Amino acid sequence: MEDKNKPDQDDARAGTADTAPQTKSGEGDSTRETQHEDRLQGVGVDTADARLPQDIADPEVGAVDTSPAARDESSDTTTTGEVREVAAAQNPASQAECMASRQSAQEQAHETAQDQTKAEEQAKSNPALPMWLRVFGHRLIAPLFLILFSLAMFCAGQMAVPPLDRDEPRFTQASKQMLESGDYVQIRFQDEGRNKKPVGVYWLQVAAAKLTGYGEAAPLWVYRLPSLLGAIAAVLGTYWAARAFMGPAAALTGAMLLATTIILSVEARLGKTDAALLAFIVLAQGALARLWLRWRSARDAGTLDTLKIHWPLMLVFWVSLGISTLIKGPVGLMVSGLTVAGLVVYERRLALVRMLAPLSGLAVLLALVLPWLIAIYLATDGAFFQEAIGRDLLGKVSQGQEGHGAPPLTHFAISFVIFWPLSAFAVLSAPALWRARKAQVLVFALCWLVPSWLVFELVTTKLPHYTMPMLPALAMAVGAVLLLEPAGAQRLWLRRTAAGLLGLVAVLVAIAALAGPAWLGVWPSPAGAALCIFGAVLAVWSARQMLRQEVLASVFGAGVSAAVVMTGFWGFVGPSLSPIWLSPRLVAAIDSGSHCAEPQVITAGFNEPSFVFLQGTKTILADGTRAAEFLSEGNSCRVAIVDQRHKAAFDAAVQALGLHVTKIGHVDGLNINGGKEMSIDVLQRAAETAPVRTN
Repeated sequence: MEDKNKPDQDDARAGTADTAPQTKSGEGDSTRETQHEDRLQGVGVDTADARLPQDIADPEVGAVDTSPAARDESSDTTTTGEVREVAAAQNPASQAECMASRQSAQEQAHETAQDQTKAEEQAKSNPALPMWLRVFGHRLIAPLFLILFSLAMFCAGQMAVPPLDRDEPRFTQASKQMLESGDYVQIRFQDEGRNKKPVGVYWLQVAAAKLTGYGEAAPLWVYRLPSLLGAIAAVLGTYWAARAFMGPAAALTGAMLLATTIILSVEARLGKTDAALLAFIVLAQGALARLWLRWRSARDAGTLDTLKIHWPLMLVFWVSLGISTLIKGPVGLMVSGLTVAGLVVYERRLALVRMLAPLSGLAVLLALVLPWLIAIYLATDGAFFQEAIGRDLLGKVSQGQEGHGAPPLTHFAISFVIFWPLSAFAVLSAPALWRARKAQVLVFALCWLVPSWLVFELVTTKLPHYTMPMLPALAMAVGAVLLLEPAGAQRLWLRRTAAGLLGLVAVLVAIAALAGPAWLGVWPSPAGAALCIFGAVLAVWSARQMLRQEVLASVFGAGVSAAVVMTGFWGFVGPSLSPIWLSPRLVAAIDSGSHCAEPQVITAGFNEPSFVFLQGTKTILADGTRAAEFLSEGNSCRVAIVDQRHKAAFDAAVQALGLHVTKIGHVDGLNINGGKEMSIDVLQRAAETAPVRTN
């Protein structure tokens, strides 16, 4: 008798057994069901979570689908038995049937718990699973592992990397000014209204500054905390969303792949909107997934007419969308709305929208959003909406703003790099994703991914982080099929392509860790270069495992590689690139050269937001002539920052004013915004000497 746990390729490729002999007898169906269950247990997917026998008619369908009654304890959904109890209360004649149904449901729940425990024990001892999944692929251990892994991925560089122009310091400076002014309605950068994004992320940054006790003196890393926590929450939310469809091992695989991606690693370190936005979108989508599965269960049981609204999940959905709206406007609404539209088209039932309680839900959303919208309208006399909607939102749709226009399919092209290493496993899993396209998890993931992606491809303005809200859908789908087909693609050219992508990106980062500093004229960071090279070696080793069809083992190797590379790059390589960090060097030059504790500063030619954030809100942005006039109007506690492009005008004004200035510092470097070489003098008015009296 063949060992059901043997890691044979044909047995591991669940969902591809199209050549199985067709039988008409109940015995044949039972045999196929048992074989399907064996495959699920063999790859660590809970058999208690598999839809058997309904989906067994087509091995490609529902291979990782779940019955809502058999989901993990966190879903807390109303079962079909509860629906029957409601019907029985209305019809006393069916009370006996209801009691029998309740007893049967209790027995089934007990059996489900036993089956789930048995499945997890088998997953731990199953030789078809790599050691890391046998150790961490447990419903209680997996979330803790994801938190620790996310910290390893996202923490390096949080304190060491200076503010990255220009978006990050614009957000952090506006939050800082809220703390300074006590005005938590208007969003301002110095004296100008910043009427682009809603107030949500600014409130989160203000809360971080207050909760840590720093207040308006908070360092940059404090303003980055909402992004760090948002990225970790997005990883955990992806695991929670995936658990609606699959066991903990598959959900862990998908969530870990999300955490490894380059784009999420970048956004977790920037004090702006996108990581926090992703967290609340994933939370809304996880609730939506459970509501949809609950609706399908009632439909299959014929109890849709008596299906009650699940208020906890409904509130999670609408509250998450409300907060996402406060963070970045309609993006979250668009993603969830298009997902619902896709599910309606798939089910061909518009009535499933009722599961969201749309009227009550919209009331919840408006209760969260309207107070600030009214306040900002009154505070700005409607200017916020004119700029945020008319210029920022619609402007990005119609034309490429700030030089970020690009043709359709640009997002698809760059996703192979910014989604690394998930992109390599997506390439490897492409045939399996197609074969499993009718599975519930794939249906939901496609409804989440495809419509919103098409919108962003059609929008003229394109930035790498725009498609990040769809990233968890891809991670969830890939995690599911990797557990079902752990050998990966059978076509050698596809395995080679995926393996090449997995190794190549890490190797390029390692090369950049050496070549970047050399190009800038500084020595590479020894620790950073060593870590990046070691990470590249791990990635190449993982690619080799992928070629040998040890795909699940290569997932863990790729994760460790990504963590090592990101630690090396953000923790050591990035901070050591001193020529590009002009703002902190200028602030240091002012502190060391000026004899005043808090000098007044004007800058001509270098007007980056990072300098304003680091030097202070009162920093004046001007030209060379105005800088000279500024020095002439006060004492020696005034400092002028003058770039060489403005030096001629500054010198002419100084001569005309009869002013004497002293150079107290000089900074050379590269402005990463535009790639311009900068040569900046730090100047202050020379101290006047008293006239010498003679008799």
